[in-house]
Amino acid sequence: MLNWAVTFLVIALIAAVLGFGGIAAASAEIAKIVFVVFLALFVISLIINALRGKAPPV
Repeated sequence: MLNWAVTFLVIALIAAVLGFGGIAAASAEIAKIVFVVFLALFVISLIINALRGKAPPV
């Protein structure tokens, strides 16, 4: 999921450099949303693993 956020961020940066403001803004918003979802799932995963008492795999 983090890969998707980075991909949309790169698309937004390239579109902004080329002057496509609408596409850049849309891609940046999608990147923000995907990143927030990633962070939420990551925190939930950490909490669940802490409650179970298991050490994270290395």
